[in-house]
Amino acid sequence: MKIARALLSVWDKTGIVEFARGLSDLGVEILSTGGTAAALRGAGVAVTDLSEVTGFPEILGGRVKTLHPAVHGGLLAVRGDPRHAAELARHGIRPIDLVAVALYPFEAAARSEAELAGALEQIDIGGVTLLRAAAKNFDGVVVVSRPAQYEDVLAELRRTAEVSRATRLRLAVDAFARTSAYDAAIARYLEGAGGRPEAPRAIEAPSPFPLRLHLAFEKVQDLRYGENPHQRGAFYREPGAAGPSIATARQLSGKPLSFNNIYDLDTALELVREFAEPAAVIVKHAIPCGVGTGETLRDAYLHARDGDPVSAFGGIVALNRRVDEATAEAVAETFLEAVIAPGFAAEAQAALARKKNLRLMDVGALPRPAPTAAAGEHLAGDGPARPGRLDLRRVRGGLLVQDPDTIDLIDERLCVVTSRAPTEREWSDLRFAWTVCRFVRSNAVVFARGRQVVGIGAGQMNRVEPVRLAARQAGERARGAVMASEAFFPFPDAVQEAIKAGITAVIHPGGSVRDADVTAAAEAAGVAMVTTGIRHFRH
Repeated sequence: MKIARALLSVWDKTGIVEFARGLSDLGVEILSTGGTAAALRGAGVAVTDLSEVTGFPEILGGRVKTLHPAVHGGLLAVRGDPRHAAELARHGIRPIDLVAVALYPFEAAARSEAELAGALEQIDIGGVTLLRAAAKNFDGVVVVSRPAQYEDVLAELRRTAEVSRATRLRLAVDAFARTSAYDAAIARYLEGAGGRPEAPRAIEAPSPFPLRLHLAFEKVQDLRYGENPHQRGAFYREPGAAGPSIATARQLSGKPLSFNNIYDLDTALELVREFAEPAAVIVKHAIPCGVGTGETLRDAYLHARDGDPVSAFGGIVALNRRVDEATAEAVAETFLEAVIAPGFAAEAQAALARKKNLRLMDVGALPRPAPTAAAGEHLAGDGPARPGRLDLRRVRGGLLVQDPDTIDLIDERLCVVTSRAPTEREWSDLRFAWTVCRFVRSNAVVFARGRQVVGIGAGQMNRVEPVRLAARQAGERARGAVMASEAFFPFPDAVQEAIKAGITAVIHPGGSVRDADVTAAAEAAGVAMVTTGIRHFRH
């Protein structure tokens, strides 16, 4: 299909001058509106104001610009239909062959906590209508919904003097996906706005969760396979995802990421960002197998690796500081799948790039971890839940939704339940072990000493076996170490096993009907015990 006439109306002006100039050079007449027309005219591109076509000016402060039969008739008329052609001729309407629209940035307004009135002004009406009309009639119209598409469309026009049906269909699908995601963002925002002080209380929900969950994700890449070779896999990113995450990280070198790499990198990154001091995390099968902190990043990595050097082999490493050469040399001593960090010094990247299959991921600067929560802060029911911050679990035929487990400790809930309080060193290790335990599959315990994990028991169906596993891994290092459990002890037996291994302090949520018996076991052995009042099941 050849292009004779194009309508360009964009909020984001990125690349629009070059696109319009390229179309104009190919003999395409350019129609435009408001700020877009001014930008093109200022760059020396010949442009016709859309108001000259419609015979009607923009009104209501620009709220109505393109909503006119002279525009939508030119888009929706079926090419080759003599009745449509006759109607166009009767009303003096000419076809429009290409539409390029970049919508008002509503998603950005919603993310910025804008007041309702300001956010409503960022809801694009005319642009969405143009995209949908052009996409519906893709057999006769090219619809461009993202600046990233300009170059490909121009290249095809220059190469073949037309845009193929296959390309038009692909662009139409993209346009409908864009308008669908846009409308979903508006619906999410307005449902949440029901709880804002300045918003009309039109939407009253008995729950902080939305009545409808609108999910829209963009494909980042196809993966070689899923969790196993017989499963297909792909990775999707939430539109507008911002801040350091596996979805926004940049791969510097190494093989393409696998499904399991991405899952493990996410776990490792989320844990390592919990620490303010230099820290390293090693993950296998979405479970930490080594965690350590240190004076330097190299020390932290060695503490993490040496906590369980056998399991570290083939693992995923996350670091919370820019990687220097000394750390890189230590990391290079072990076979690893991937390393993610907030940057790599040139010497460090060169040292690690020698391992051609090792995936290096730059996640950008990590924010300082949030301070310990105050009582009641961030707990369930505190304000409306936001879809972009929800933890989603698929079940057959449905979806489980919850707030993410982002609470570590609440100082006001900490309670020393034994006559002996932890020493300063034990307190430091208890807090460290508790943070790690939140990321370990239930039932879980963590042994730690000197802010180094020395033993982990994960994914067991009773409370005693994780202690035995952690004790076996720790060996003599358990003597003088502390233990964290992500849930309460229903019986004293698990604590008694820990005492036999040499544990001197224990932290757990408390809340069992046999808490007194559990505490008595610790008291009898001179072991300090702390309850947190908060549980961290992880399934």
